[in-house]
Amino acid sequence: MNNSTVRMARSLGAGLRALLALTLVTGVLYPLAVTGIAQGLFPGKANGSETEADGRVVGSSLIGQSYDLPPKNGRQTAGPDPRWFQGRPADGLGSNSVNTRYELILSGATNLAADSGAVRGECPVRPEDGTLCAQVLAAKAAVVKDNSVPGHTVRPADVPADAVTSSGSGLDPAISPRYAALQVYRVAARNGLPVARVEKLVEDRTEGRTLGFIGEPRVNVLELNIALRELMAKG
Repeated sequence: MNNSTVRMARSLGAGLRALLALTLVTGVLYPLAVTGIAQGLFPGKANGSETEADGRVVGSSLIGQSYDLPPKNGRQTAGPDPRWFQGRPADGLGSNSVNTRYELILSGATNLAADSGAVRGECPVRPEDGTLCAQVLAAKAAVVKDNSVPGHTVRPADVPADAVTSSGSGLDPAISPRYAALQVYRVAARNGLPVARVEKLVEDRTEGRTLGFIGEPRVNVLELNIALRELMAKG
């Protein structure tokens, strides 16, 4: 065996040892260490921030859910169930059209500019245009109609921005306290509950800004509806 062959064999051996060492450190030890630390210090977040009700997992506190009635009477799409608090619109969600063996929900935003559809700073009242401006007007009208109940009328000025616009992912799990409060009268009326008790649910589940200054106050819709269900069970 000549010197060139020996050097090549040594180089290959050194490379193989480096590969095995890096595989062990980065592919085994590091993932195990990170997983162990996460499970030890933040088990809830490490497991997907699961939310439980009645002894079973019903969702994640990080992902919004829909609370809709099934389509019926010739209606092609599901409508919001008035008994429950509703989250933000999810206009950016879609379904997969390539690999149709699996039914998937695709997350995304509408990607429409803030001035989409605006003419001289004003919105045309034409929901069929498909512009952001028209979508917001249509959504606002629906929020006013759906949440106005006998003895309590919602005004267009009462509707907050998060009630008529999607988040970047379309899966925002929280709404503003203002939007939650706007729905209180409708939820109370539909479930035969006192308004004060439903207002207390919203108040108790309103979270402040993270660390006191990051983000905005918010209400997790899934957790709020779980509390609402427990309240209805108590009568």
